[in-house]
Amino acid sequence: MTEMAGKAGRVWRTAEVRGAVEAYWAAADARDWDAFSATLADDVVYDLPQSRERIHGKDRYVRFNREYPGDWHVRTERIVADGEGRQAAVRTLVTVGLEEMHAIHFFTLDEDGRIAGVTDFWPEPCEPPAGREHLVERY
Repeated sequence: MTEMAGKAGRVWRTAEVRGAVEAYWAAADARDWDAFSATLADDVVYDLPQSRERIHGKDRYVRFNREYPGDWHVRTERIVADGEGRQAAVRTLVTVGLEEMHAIHFFTLDEDGRIAGVTDFWPEPCEPPAGREHLVERY
């Protein structure tokens, strides 16, 4: 065991943290709720700061995802993982029909390698203000 931030715990390799997050997204996209549930800690906390919502516990969080409306699909674009801190930041592209949305997600893993915390940011696309066209490239 290694001391981390005042707590004894296992040091996680970056690949292990990435693997846990990849398994989470693969199960969610496949609607494999048993596999999705297996990636989560029993006391997982899910935060949505923009709507000021929080979900406590694996059962409620799995149900939230199972009941989420629409035929959505998710593609992971980038994962930045910190093995020692058991944390990851993820950028995804979510599609619902023809609509595409980028989202940012922050994950924390517990000492058993299960996801203990998720914070999602779902920014709305917007047009930039006029006057900076000479500085930026639009994509």
